[in-house]
Amino acid sequence: MKTTFKLSIGLFLLCLVFSMSGCSASVSTGTSSKSSKTKSLPPGQAKKVTGEKSAKKYAPGQN
Repeated sequence: MKTTFKLSIGLFLLCLVFSMSGCSASVSTGTSSKSSKTKSLPPGQAKKVTGEKSAKKYAPGQN
């Protein structure tokens, strides 16, 4: 009885290992490789990070 129980647990663990080895995970960074933007932060966020009072410097077309 005890050997049957150990054997069934062993087979269960073996199946678990094989099923987990077939799993794969992908991690997304949130940026797209197709993006044509040169700046990664919106103007308001860049202003907050640098501590500037105006976001004009970081907004495209605002000279």
